Amino acid sequence: MNSPRRPRRIDGRGFTLLEILIAIAILGLLVGLAVANFGGVFETGRVDIANLFVTGTMKSPIENYQIRHGSYPATLDALRTDPGGLRKSWGGPFVLEDVEWPPIDPWGEPYLYKSPGDRNRTRYDLWSKGPDRESGTADDIGNWVATPAATEGSGQ
Repeated sequence: MNSPRRPRRIDGRGFTLLEILIAIAILGLLVGLAVANFGGVFETGRVDIANLFVTGTMKSPIENYQIRHGSYPATLDALRTDPGGLRKSWGGPFVLEDVEWPPIDPWGEPYLYKSPGDRNRTRYDLWSKGPDRESGTADDIGNWVATPAATEGSGQ
């Protein structure tokens, strides 16, 4: 015999469409916050890389050049290629051949160098233009200690 069809019983164990949509919205907000925070971490990492380069990575080659020649190089290129046919007395190269040259900062801009420096008057200035890609602004990352007096009117 044919038995009459009974409707399925809803026992409340599933999720409604509204509950699922709310859960998706909350997840979307959390993902958005995580991505925004990750962007800040990534930018901080770029600043750290540039700072390490100007205060650490390039310090040894520049100081080695200074020890050998009694003065700092006029340009960063003097660390890589013989600046004036000095050959044996040049003593270089002071940076490895497989290093990207000229050195580029994390924002795709070349590092800047000046000897004697405007901020380190008896030594040299080596800096990145920083995130804004403009030299002489507050976000420059250099081998100097930033002070309010040093940042104002430096003209770099």
